[in-house]
Formats: sequence, C-alpha cells, structure tokens
Amino acid sequence: METTDIDAVLALEQTVYKYPWTRGILVDCMIVPGYTCWVCEDEHDVFGYAILAVGIDEAHIMNLCVSPDAQGAGWGARLLDKIIATAREKKIVDTLLLEVRKTNKPAIALYKKYGFKKIGERKAYYPSENGREDAVMFALPVS
Repeated sequence: METTDIDAVLALEQTVYKYPWTRGILVDCMIVPGYTCWVCEDEHDVFGYAILAVGIDEAHIMNLCVSPDAQGAGWGARLLDKIIATAREKKIVDTLLLEVRKTNKPAIALYKKYGFKKIGERKAYYPSENGREDAVMFALPVS
C-alpha cells in the first residue's frame, strides 16, 4: 500500500463496513513501524487490502478486506497467503492472531481452512446496529 492508495482504501472501507476505519487510522498503519499494508488492485481500482501488525512473538491481522464485487474470486485467500508468508519471514513471530465478527461466516470459514484455531471470544468487541457484537479470536502458529 502506498499513500496514493489511501483514498481508494478508505472508499472500500466505507463500502464494506458499517463502522469503517478513519483516514487517520489507515495513515497511521502506513507510517508506524511494525505495520505492513498491502492492496489488491487492477489498472482501475483497489479492490482489496490487508494490514498486519508485527510485535514481539506475535503478529496481528488488523484488517483484511475485499470488495463485495471481488469476493469469491480468491483475493482474500491471496492476501491471507501473503500475510502468513510475511509473518513466517519475521523470525521473531511465533503466532498470527486476529479477531473477526462472530457473524462474519465467510471470513471464519477462510481462517479455519488455513488452520487458524479459535482461542476465545471478546464480548461486545465491535460496534453494531444493535449496540455491540462479539468477536471470535483466532490464532495460527507460524514458527
């Protein structure tokens, strides 16, 4: 991801999520050490992106998003492949972590397909139309 992608990523974020990240959060992810950001794009559009935060012993998938028009074409899997490869390249990382909305069944199925194991739940983690929604926490050993 480059700074020139921010507007397109922000537009995608606002299309896909009812409670999108802000421009400031996206910019911070690009400039703060330890974060790696990718986009999926063609000559016209950005149609997917992912953000990985790497710390000591673990890496955290902060966001993985694919445009509704591009879903089902393997782009989420390609981004996840890149994330896992990057986490494995970081020799200090043992585990890849993420949270996902409990109702996001397609994402949960993808993570399980890749060997992520449920390690817990975070109650009322995400904002939702009905107040708050639980998150499912997953982990994948990468060392």
